[in-house]
Amino acid sequence: MTAREFPNWEALYQEKSVETMPWFNPDLDPDVEEALIVLDLNSGTLLDLGTGPGTQAIALAERGFQVIATDLSETAIRQAAEKGLEISFRQDDILNSHLDRSFDLILDRGCFHGLLPQRRDNYVQTVANLLKPKKYLLLKCFSQQQPGEQGPYRFTPEEIQQIFTQRFHLRSVAQTVYQGTLDPLLKALFCILEKR
Repeated sequence: MTAREFPNWEALYQEKSVETMPWFNPDLDPDVEEALIVLDLNSGTLLDLGTGPGTQAIALAERGFQVIATDLSETAIRQAAEKGLEISFRQDDILNSHLDRSFDLILDRGCFHGLLPQRRDNYVQTVANLLKPKKYLLLKCFSQQQPGEQGPYRFTPEEIQQIFTQRFHLRSVAQTVYQGTLDPLLKALFCILEKR
């Protein structure tokens, strides 16, 4: 497997308007919205990993969640925080996290699939440690059905199951798309994982 090249996230957010980024979606992701209905969740503490422009964090805060939103990029965090909502935006690296609390729900709409394969176990352990028992990780990542080799790593449902199985039960996985600025939309997996 060849190593992927990823952008310098800080430089990217300094140089480009967030509205032009492929993953920009001003509304709550429909897969996230459906998962909240299925799980009957409408409040609690929520961590939005890799929040970027903060659109998902904002939509979830408006629905009643207490949101902490993190990103590697200080610029992304600063821009998102300018929206003025009661969200705690923090610069943080999930692989070396300084978060010191636990959550009812974690949303990852594009962080995990950018990690190097040798760091995935570290991610799983950290995310599990940040979740309360029997609570949920909502994970959206590139699907193996997405053509090409550039950008994030691609996954099959079986690979997600294998990677997360020690700490999580895979409640559901569905083929879907990333709502964003590209046409056609990028192919994705949406997974609901319950902490064991």
